[in-house]
Amino acid sequence: MFVVLTIAPIFLLILLGVVMRRWFGLREDFWPQLDRMIYFVFFPALLFYSLTHFQVDFSSATPMLLVAVLFMATGILLGYVARYLFKAPDKVHSATFQAAFRFNSFIGLAIAGGIHGKEGLAALGLLLGFMVPVANVASVLMLARHSESHWLKEILLNPLIIATAGGIAFSLSGLELPVLVGNFVGLLSQASVPMGLIAVGAGLRAIGFHHYQGTLWYGVIVKLLVLPGIAWGLATMFELNGVYYHIAVLLAALPISTMTYVLANRMGADGNTIAAQVMLSTMLAVLTLPFWLLLMGV
Repeated sequence: MFVVLTIAPIFLLILLGVVMRRWFGLREDFWPQLDRMIYFVFFPALLFYSLTHFQVDFSSATPMLLVAVLFMATGILLGYVARYLFKAPDKVHSATFQAAFRFNSFIGLAIAGGIHGKEGLAALGLLLGFMVPVANVASVLMLARHSESHWLKEILLNPLIIATAGGIAFSLSGLELPVLVGNFVGLLSQASVPMGLIAVGAGLRAIGFHHYQGTLWYGVIVKLLVLPGIAWGLATMFELNGVYYHIAVLLAALPISTMTYVLANRMGADGNTIAAQVMLSTMLAVLTLPFWLLLMGV
């Protein structure tokens, strides 16, 4: 029942985003601006605030980070192998390559907070700080043949990475945020998850379902079943427990990020199939996420 009560509100907020985009009569240019505001203001505020209230113990967190690096590397390899399994055109493969390893951080933060509170948010924030650069580098390098974007600049100036680094540095310094600043950043962080989930729902697109079926389903199955299975095995092998065990497997089990579609379009790849993968993985995660949480004994 706890898993249901944790998962259900998350997907109801995503559904609300779908409804709002379709029936609330908001201008289409509102949603990209909302995404930008969440990405550059609210989401970084949540990561920074969570980490400043978390005692970062790298000796305890290192096994979790190692597990994440290993399953992320496996996901990247599985994404690359799809080129030879399904012979999709380069523009399709370079876009759908991301499906095997890129994760929806908003859903992850909502679940992490639901099962472990601030400790879960901070642990996931720490993981995001390390894994977001890896995911971005792999995705952008694969897509780079279609774009002239300055990928290194985009990664170094990524607001999530900056916020994570700042939060860790502040935590290690032993300082405390002034009350006024802490209250301000805390309010911003409280708004980030519900706004992010609504934006996830608004960003779902029902296109690309009827082409490259092998590529489409391969990415979804890898992301929702294969990768979390690998993460679960690695977490067990490295004897992770408690919050670090749950957060490591959770990161692997998350559905595909809506940013994959945005990035594919931005860099000139074919976004239709990855859009279908995002929508399918988000819908099916209603079933797969509770399965993995129950398997871990949450």
